[in-house]
Formats: sequence, structure tokens, C-alpha cells
Amino acid sequence: MTAGENTRPVTVMGLGLMGSALARAFLTGGHATTVWNRTAGKADPLVAEGALRAGSPAEAVAAGGVVVLSLIDYTAVREVLDAAGDAPRGTTVVNLSSGTVREARELAAWSAERNIRYLDGSVMAVPQTVGGPEAVVVYSGSQDLLDEHRPVLERLAGTSLHLGDDPGLALLYENALAGMLWSTLGGYLHALALVGTEKVAPAEFLAFAEQWHTTLGAFLPVIAEEVASGTYTTDVSTLDMNRRAIAHLIETSKAQGIGVDVLSGMRSLIERRVADGHGSESLSGLVEVIRNPRG
Repeated sequence: MTAGENTRPVTVMGLGLMGSALARAFLTGGHATTVWNRTAGKADPLVAEGALRAGSPAEAVAAGGVVVLSLIDYTAVREVLDAAGDAPRGTTVVNLSSGTVREARELAAWSAERNIRYLDGSVMAVPQTVGGPEAVVVYSGSQDLLDEHRPVLERLAGTSLHLGDDPGLALLYENALAGMLWSTLGGYLHALALVGTEKVAPAEFLAFAEQWHTTLGAFLPVIAEEVASGTYTTDVSTLDMNRRAIAHLIETSKAQGIGVDVLSGMRSLIERRVADGHGSESLSGLVEVIRNPRG
């Protein structure tokens, strides 16, 4: 990185936990960093660390060579860019806000109509790890635009990946991984509630949960291969076996006085696939039920 790239100006708009972490990573990297937030006081800690405060969206956009957005949703992104007036024209906007695939594609088209150079992205990290080697940021949109600003954007993460030209791909990955997060944590919380009915402390159960999580992780490549091939033949356990096992878990949970909401969806998927004559398949076959919802 040249000295000029090291001091290239950056603007961060949206100073929640993630936005503040992004701004701090740029500051730590030596960039002149302008910050803006609808609630101006949220900028105070960053200004104390050397950031420049913008008084309006137009001022914020005009200040930065790269404008990074970390807002609550895409409606807020559109409102902020609208409020900036003509300032964004010709500017590179890197949108790291949460939203849907459709919204990302629509905003990319909207930006192109206004001569805004647009790159969509998603931060696959918690705010505390932003700027560190373990953080990952994925981008979708123009490869050339990412490459042009990569020396700046690499301040945010140890790994910066381009997923493709479709601007919706970053959010597709983000939403897919979020689904894994909620499903995994839902199962873990159910487990803690279940063992807790017999006064097993979370710390006592933790080692078992961690080992089980490692064991399950070893099956991910097998599942990926089966889904890719459409042949669901893993000989670990069949859907018939899992249908009985989840029924036992639900019965046990109810008997122990806890809810079964976390389990009900998976039970429904298993029962549908078995009813369609696929009880001898592996759990990977549930992807077909997910792909073809009824009703």
C-alpha cells in the first residue's frame, strides 16, 4: 500500500455498534475518516479519537473518497442518499447494511441511474473483531470497483472476498449464514432449557455441547456432497430413525415442562419427507422439502 492509499479519505455513515467498529478500523489504519449519524451524539467517541464529524449526509458524502454505509436497512440507505442530493454522483458507495437480495439488486440499479458507483457487502464478523485477522467481509458487484478500493477496504478484515457481479450475492450469503446461526443457537438454548429442568448448570453441559458441535461440523462436507448430487445415502442414520428420535425428544421436553417450538419445524420436515416415501434416506434429503414448500 502506498502512502497515498494509506491516507485515502473514508466516510462512514451509520454509527451503531458495527458502524462504529468500521470507522474505528479505518482510523486505526491511518485514514482520514469522516463520520455521520442521524443522532449526532453517537459520533462523539469517534471524534475524540480523531474522526471528523459531518453535519449532514451531503457533507458526509462529499468528504469521503469511499462512502461506507452501515445503516439499519435499505430504506434508511435510500433516505440518506436522497438527503445527500447530488453529492453522491460519481462517488463510490460501499453498502454494508442488512437487507434482502431483492433490495440489494434494486439499490444497485437505483445507484446506476444516479451515476453512483455501488458495491454491496456483508460483514461476517461481530463488531469486536472488525479490523482483525479473523474478520471476513464479502462483496458483490463490480470486481473492478472492489479491486480499485481494496487497499482501503482491507482495513476492515483479514479476508475480503468477491462473490460475483450480482449485487445480491453478499446478502444471499449473509441471510443463509444467519439462518444457520439462529437454528444452531435455537437448538443449544433448547438443550440448556432441557438439562436445566434437572438442575444441570449450563457450565456442566457446555463441554458436551462443544464436542457435539465439532462432531456435527465434520458432517457438513458429506451433506454438501449429497445435496449437490441429489443422492441422500449417508449411512449414519435414516429419516425413519430421526422421525422416532425427534418424537422422543418432543415427548421428553413436554414432560419436563418446556416448549418445543424450536423442534416443531424440523419434525414437520421429517414427517413430510417420510410420508412421501423417503424414510430410508439420510437427513440431507430434507433439502427437497425445503426447496418445495406446500401451502
